[in-house]
Amino acid sequence: MAGTEEKAPALFMGIDGGGSTCRARLRDGAGAVLGEAVGGSANVYLDFAGALAAVRDCIGATLAAAGLQSDAGGRLRVGLGLAGVSSPAIAAEVAAALPGFAEVRVSNDAVTACLGAHGGADGGLVIAGTGSAGLALVGGREIVVGGRGFVLGDDGSGARIGLDAWRRALRAHDGLEPHTPFTRSLMARFGDDPAAVIRWGLAARSADYGAEAPACFAAAAGGDAVALSIVRGAAASLAELVAAVRRLGADRICLVGGGASAVRPYLPAAVADALAPPHADARDGAVLLAGGRLP
Repeated sequence: MAGTEEKAPALFMGIDGGGSTCRARLRDGAGAVLGEAVGGSANVYLDFAGALAAVRDCIGATLAAAGLQSDAGGRLRVGLGLAGVSSPAIAAEVAAALPGFAEVRVSNDAVTACLGAHGGADGGLVIAGTGSAGLALVGGREIVVGGRGFVLGDDGSGARIGLDAWRRALRAHDGLEPHTPFTRSLMARFGDDPAAVIRWGLAARSADYGAEAPACFAAAAGGDAVALSIVRGAAASLAELVAAVRRLGADRICLVGGGASAVRPYLPAAVADALAPPHADARDGAVLLAGGRLP
């Protein structure tokens, strides 16, 4: 039985783990999609154990979606692009925590997103998701710009948009700036009680703040002054990342992430026009990292 499994063709799973969700895709050696699944947050910086649990669950769900049993792991080569992987040491720690597979390769989620966006070729990437970062893959060099996590970076991200929204709502409540329908709607969720907002904020994580971004974009589209100010500030931060990645030698740059389409109309026209469409997504970038191929 073991010999049969060893002779079975390799499978390649690409996993994109961010601050909000973990998404996986399984391809065979020819690049055909066999199964996909979605799981929970997989940011190893914020919660290493929780992220690994989300990855394991996502692997199991993807194998099940493909009609495969968990014992197929022996022929499975896994590529992981995870938020919070900031050094080779952390990547090695993640790989060591996932035994039982033919191979596990780990990198930051920006790297796998860039690999997917350019089909494995050189290029640049700006991620506008729960977090944000810029990346240039040029001539074998891998250079990250920005990011640095919710506390010290991630300018222009969904989490920062949500944080700014709550800061502005509390300022309006205190009379430090005018209320708008958007800030009033935020405060109304906590009965106009700033102490309740603070209690929530002390326990809130980047994904919780990022969950506020869609409402902010919707309010901005409706002309709300505070929401517009926040969204325009986020767009300016992302435009800075685009410029920084271009200075590193990336000629082709893609904007990806859950907030990419929403923020694009607020980017300077010259920046938006210069952005290229991605060839594939971060899951396929992780498939490439694992040694797989795309059709």
